[in-house]
Amino acid sequence: MATRKIQVTQADHERLVAMIEAMRSIPARDQACLNKLQSELERARIISSKRVKPDVVTMNSTVSLRDLDDGNLYEYQLVYPQDADPQDNKLSVLAPVGTALLGYRIGDTVEWQVPAGVRRFRIEGISYQPEAAGDYDL
Repeated sequence: MATRKIQVTQADHERLVAMIEAMRSIPARDQACLNKLQSELERARIISSKRVKPDVVTMNSTVSLRDLDDGNLYEYQLVYPQDADPQDNKLSVLAPVGTALLGYRIGDTVEWQVPAGVRRFRIEGISYQPEAAGDYDL
């Protein structure tokens, strides 16, 4: 994955850091997902919810992703772990692709390691971003 700065809203950053700290008691084998998210947050540029551009993936955004291997288009909402529901296309920020999406923009390619290699998706669009809709309390 690229090492360029990502953008995360102040509210998302605060909630995610608190979530990571609250989850530190989970078994050691499950800590990798928390460590990856923490690493992403540490390299993020923190911005005001009212100043985030509408093309940035924030928490609770609904995004369209193009699989660069097979060309298929998928739509997911990026949510907190307790709201994740694969059958409803609600993707946890702790899932590898969820962590990879946070803070990236329309047109960016996100990639992450899976057992079979590297998965690559391009962010094609954002049909809902809370901040752009004026929903600052999600």
